[in-house]
Amino acid sequence: MSEPVTVTVPHKLGLTEAKSRIGSGVHTLSDIIPGASLTGHRWEDDHLHFTLEAVGQRIISDMHVREDEVYVVLDLPPMLAMFANKIKAKLMKEAPKMLE
Repeated sequence: MSEPVTVTVPHKLGLTEAKSRIGSGVHTLSDIIPGASLTGHRWEDDHLHFTLEAVGQRIISDMHVREDEVYVVLDLPPMLAMFANKIKAKLMKEAPKMLE
């Protein structure tokens, strides 16, 4: 059973600028989980779908970019679910940096 980790990041950039900054910083997504690598990403309208891999586990994730917030969902596999609280704390710290 997977463990979804969600974070909402408020911003005042507007939709277009937020998407632009996230697109420029997409390579930093692997910093959320130590030892992870970004193995794929694609935009679908205002949603960034991305995949991270860490310790042989695949993390399917999404960012829903809105006019005044970004809603992030990381779907952790069971092996990483025990670290959900630590990953959420790191995500809350790192995600806003993508919008700077």
